[in-house]
Amino acid sequence: MRLFAAIVPPPDILDEVAAALTPVTGLVEGVRWPDRATWHLTLAFYGEVPEHVLPDLEERLARAAARHPAKRLAFTGAGAFSKRVLWLGLAGDPLVRLAASASAAGRRAGAAQTDDKPFRPHLTIARAKHPTDLRPLVEALSSFEGSSWSADSVHLVRSHLGASVRYESLGHWALAPDDRG
Repeated sequence: MRLFAAIVPPPDILDEVAAALTPVTGLVEGVRWPDRATWHLTLAFYGEVPEHVLPDLEERLARAAARHPAKRLAFTGAGAFSKRVLWLGLAGDPLVRLAASASAAGRRAGAAQTDDKPFRPHLTIARAKHPTDLRPLVEALSSFEGSSWSADSVHLVRSHLGASVRYESLGHWALAPDDRG
C-alpha cells in the first residue's frame, strides 16, 4: 500500500483556501485543481509499504507525534515547483523536526522508500501535466495570508491511485499540547 504521513488542515481553513482559489482557477490553461478532500501537508512520503510493516509504523508515528507540540500555522503566499506544481506556503513552525521524526519512524519500521528530497512544507493546490508557466498564478496568490490554525495531529494516509486519486486516513495521533500557553 502507498503511504505518507501528513497534517490535515481544519475545514474552515480549507474553506479560506478554496475561496482564494476561485478567482484564479481559469488564469492558466492545462492546470488541474485537485479536490480539496486531498489537500494536506506531507510530512513524510513512504511509498509502497508492505502490510506487515503497518503496525510498527503506526506505533512509531504515535511516539513521534507525542514528542512534538501542536503547531500554530497559517498558509501564506504561493510558489511553484518545476513548472508543474503550484503550492501555498506556510507561516509559523517550519515543521522540519516533526517531518524528520515522521521520516525516521518510516525508516525504522521498514518503509524503505522514504523520500530523500529536502523537506519544504507546502500545500499543493494545482498540478500541470506538462511544464507550464505558473507565474500568473503565483503572482495572483502571492499576497494570500490565511488565518492561523492549530495543527494538532499527524495522520497516516493511504493513497489510492487511479483516474481519481483518493486518500484514506488509516489513523491519526495527537501532537503534545502546545506549552506556550
